[in-house]
Amino acid sequence: MEPAKHEEISVQDETMDKMKFKKCSQIAFYRRQKLLHPGKSLYRALLDSVTLSNDNVKFQIINEANKVPLLVEIYEIEGNIFRVKINEVAPLRTRYEVPDVLIKEPTTKRLSITQKETNILVLTSTNEDHKLHITANPFQIELESKDETILSMNSRGLLYFEHLQPPPKNSKTAAENKEDGSADSAKENQKDLGLWQEEFGSFLDIKASGPSSVGLDFSLHGFEHIYGIPEHAETLLLKNTSDDDAYRLYNLDIYGHKIHDKIGIYGSVPFLLAHKPNRTLGIFWLNSSETLVDISTKAVMEHIPSRSPPETTKQRVVPQTDVRWMSESGIVDVFLLMGPTAFDIFKQYAQLTGTQALPPFFSLGYHQCRWNYEDEQDVKSVDAGFDQHDIPYDVMWLDIEHTEGKRYFTWDKKRFQNPRRMQELLRKKKRKLVVIIDPHIKIDPAYTIYSQGKSKDYFVKDRNGKDFEGVCWPGSSCYLDFTNPEVREWYADLFAFQTYKGSTDILFVWNDMNEPSVFKGAELTMQKDAVHHGGWEHREVHNLYGFYQLSSCFSANGNCRRTHQALWRRRETFCPHTIILCWITEVWSSMDRGQHSRLELLENLHSNVAHSQHGRNFILWS
Repeated sequence: MEPAKHEEISVQDETMDKMKFKKCSQIAFYRRQKLLHPGKSLYRALLDSVTLSNDNVKFQIINEANKVPLLVEIYEIEGNIFRVKINEVAPLRTRYEVPDVLIKEPTTKRLSITQKETNILVLTSTNEDHKLHITANPFQIELESKDETILSMNSRGLLYFEHLQPPPKNSKTAAENKEDGSADSAKENQKDLGLWQEEFGSFLDIKASGPSSVGLDFSLHGFEHIYGIPEHAETLLLKNTSDDDAYRLYNLDIYGHKIHDKIGIYGSVPFLLAHKPNRTLGIFWLNSSETLVDISTKAVMEHIPSRSPPETTKQRVVPQTDVRWMSESGIVDVFLLMGPTAFDIFKQYAQLTGTQALPPFFSLGYHQCRWNYEDEQDVKSVDAGFDQHDIPYDVMWLDIEHTEGKRYFTWDKKRFQNPRRMQELLRKKKRKLVVIIDPHIKIDPAYTIYSQGKSKDYFVKDRNGKDFEGVCWPGSSCYLDFTNPEVREWYADLFAFQTYKGSTDILFVWNDMNEPSVFKGAELTMQKDAVHHGGWEHREVHNLYGFYQLSSCFSANGNCRRTHQALWRRRETFCPHTIILCWITEVWSSMDRGQHSRLELLENLHSNVAHSQHGRNFILWS
């Protein structure tokens, strides 16, 4: 039998329209970073700038080509973790650093300098088990554990850091540019690189801060089994990538996606694990902008000095995996989790981002959910049908049609005239109700939530300073800016019983469409040049948007004034395991596609198994 061709397998016949989503080659910062090939690094460490404190070691590195200095900070963190940060010494504007994901500022330990020469700096951990060998020229860092080199950074010379610049000034007139072929050529080259603006289909992304992408390579010595960086419809073991085929971490509303595809889907968790018989290693890349990851596993020759005379060098073939992280913006902020066991890795990750919130006991039962139950009588009939056929179930779900014209926190007055009575029916049988809540708000001055959000200036802005408008289930909508703490507090109050009319203490929340999904947007999501609280462009916070909505829902349950619980999250993922349970994907079910649907379900489970220790993802029935 001829083996199945994975790339031809789709979850459904009407698979996703790939024309709506970018290939890697259509992503400008990826194209720019891929112009830098492995070789000698452009960066040199200035070892005379080294400073040592109780918290960290700092020193500068300089790009030999453009002479822009960067600041490197290295931390030893309690629990066998190291942190490396790289930022501009004097940026034109403050660069975005991801807040709120770490549960607290990590407790640091004092590193010691055990060797410092012209071209080498050696840092030693408190317990002396780990050493960081820093080579000045070319700049690279080797992390050693008990005399074994575990990991190298920038050993392939792929450190990439676009420093912020003022907008270019074009002093020539249009006529002069037309006569000047070189100017036209330069303009076309700039357009191809997407430095200040980028086109995709009919969409134009204006980059107010210009190019700002960052990247770094890691070589994992002796490792060939690599896992993590969900969410992708791929296998448990991450595969080698090729040009235009990197793993993409960018939350997108992709329905009917193909399996064995590295495009990002609903969630992004920038956490990678490497495993070999005697060690497990973790890399947590703390960056919420669009990120692509290249992976290459190969065999290399390792030299082993002989301990017996005469002194000779032996060689052996060992695996090595090279991982290249590339992000559109922000800074380099990476945590190296040293294990050494898989259990230790999960403990270290939880130490940084929090432990799993235990699910309510009832949530582990069977859930009945489909689009869509028509009215209260329909719910009552389905509920009675389960009893009639002696089928146990615990939770009934209501999709968007239960609302008044897709206005969230409302009930359709004709079809759901008495939601409290409906919930009491379920309560008597010890059952619960889950309703859907989306982050987009229907534009309707008579809709209280919209009018309040408008008057309080709580919506995301477009690049011109007006409320960003997009199309989703209700039609024209505005999107709440959950990056604003004041918005999150206000939104949490919407769950109070006195505010959310018709709700009771058996009602739970299903958060949806928070990639965020914008039906007529570029790649069906929000424009990257939309503007959030603090003046940050959406490109900086894209993978955080749903995380902040979830945080707001969770705080609604944590406050004594509000008793609803944020039970499920259907979509966006960015380290949310401390507050929410997430599903992994939508599975299109049909008789002829059943086998492929089950395969996708298993492979999504596999791709997220690295995070299952802390409930990173949870299966829902749909």
